[in-house]
Amino acid sequence: MENDDYFEDEEFSPIRSLLGLLTFSTILPINVFTSIEYMTKLTWCWPFLHIFIGILAAICGYVSIEFLHLNSFFTATIVYAFLMLITGYNHLDGVMDMADGVMVHGDPEKKIRIMKDPSVGAGGVATLFLVASLTIAGLYNILDYNFIFGIIICEMTAKTSLLTTALLSKPLTPGIGSYFIKETTLSNYLASTLIIAVIALLLGNFVGMMGVIGAIVSGLLIALIARRNFVLANGDVLGMSNEVGRLFSLLFMSIALFYL
Repeated sequence: MENDDYFEDEEFSPIRSLLGLLTFSTILPINVFTSIEYMTKLTWCWPFLHIFIGILAAICGYVSIEFLHLNSFFTATIVYAFLMLITGYNHLDGVMDMADGVMVHGDPEKKIRIMKDPSVGAGGVATLFLVASLTIAGLYNILDYNFIFGIIICEMTAKTSLLTTALLSKPLTPGIGSYFIKETTLSNYLASTLIIAVIALLLGNFVGMMGVIGAIVSGLLIALIARRNFVLANGDVLGMSNEVGRLFSLLFMSIALFYL
């Protein structure tokens, strides 16, 4: 994905860039590659691509409940495992790295150095465990309400959370994350979020909208934490936003389901 001679004569293609983005963020055997500059031009479309991933996860959940007759907790764990596998554990290192950077005492330079360190500390491991456990609990909760569309909503809005953080952050360069941050503008963010909100509304009415709001709150929170600790943001921060965004979307939908 680095900028090299292989892509020197390449012309921008929206279809190729979208497929490149899907190749980048999943293990699906698409194998379409493009330059990082062209791929990230369509960062605002990332949530739409993950509607497809959410649908696959929802099918996985449906089969587990209706055909394998598994309980909601076992199904929630399988759905979470499926999402992690199909996305190639793409953002889990970001959760651990950002957590390690936040936990250490010191100035932003020291925190960034710890965040970029390839070793993982106790804070990173513990944070990953908490995020994963709470996400499974959230999936369990919505499945208890038979709200299987919530799986699709939480997966697509995880990327809305990521875009929210990207919009509100200043990029740490060099790094792949800086390209995503630079290409997330207010206009394309609003367009993306509006379309996602309409889709969520169609899938889950008020509950679906709460899922979108939860993801936006998550993105805002991660952006504020990153700004306070690092001043700048990188791919690890965006990865954390994605995973926490899925969790907050499930949290907000779970609360809405209880009160409906």
